[in-house]
Amino acid sequence: MNTLDSFKATLTDPEPSVRLTPLQALWWEAKGEWHKAHDLLQDDNSPAGSWVHAYLHRKEPDPANAAYWYRRAGQPVAAGSFEEEWDAIATALLNTEPA
Repeated sequence: MNTLDSFKATLTDPEPSVRLTPLQALWWEAKGEWHKAHDLLQDDNSPAGSWVHAYLHRKEPDPANAAYWYRRAGQPVAAGSFEEEWDAIATALLNTEPA
């Protein structure tokens, strides 16, 4: 299992080391590649993909689109900081990442 700290440490790498597409999208977004992150999620309608998609649109900012994706993810609309939400999503998804 990856930890949040070990995942963040990979942000200096040229490519993400995780396999789960929503985690890859979070990784690219953290590197300032919003469009690359968004493109990864275009065909991912899973709850995890929808949650990251919601985060991306919240950050865009496009609150109406974000609200749609939060509903699809079964998650409440986030109200905290972007960093807090990124950490929460990453932590939850890292616990599902295959070893």
